[in-house]
Amino acid sequence: MKATILLIEDNEQNRYLTTFLLEQHGHAVIAAPDGPQGIELAQRHSPHLILLDIQLPTMDGYSVARRLRTLASLQGVPIIAVTSYAMVGDREAALAAGCNGYLEKPINPDTFVTDIISFLIPRTATPGTP
Repeated sequence: MKATILLIEDNEQNRYLTTFLLEQHGHAVIAAPDGPQGIELAQRHSPHLILLDIQLPTMDGYSVARRLRTLASLQGVPIIAVTSYAMVGDREAALAAGCNGYLEKPINPDTFVTDIISFLIPRTATPGTP
């Protein structure tokens, strides 16, 4: 399934690598360097999946996730935290903020796309049906 994926990531090298890997697997990537722009792009493009860094300028990823979860049009869109925050409790904090998954940085280029593919749900699928 080709998906539109929103990447909210402030580090240019991380944006480049993630975009490259996803596009190599046929996905379209929309990128935002901070939370407010990410929220705007999410509303405008209704992505299939959102990859969210937690350590962002102006608005941290937890706040971004909580804001995205208040938007009716994005309720079914999975949000995956992709972060260098890897201490005890960081995964739980991301999930409590509204993320559906959590991946640690640095990402493994060999497994990254496979790691996130399970979070992609076809838009035509009805929850609870195969």
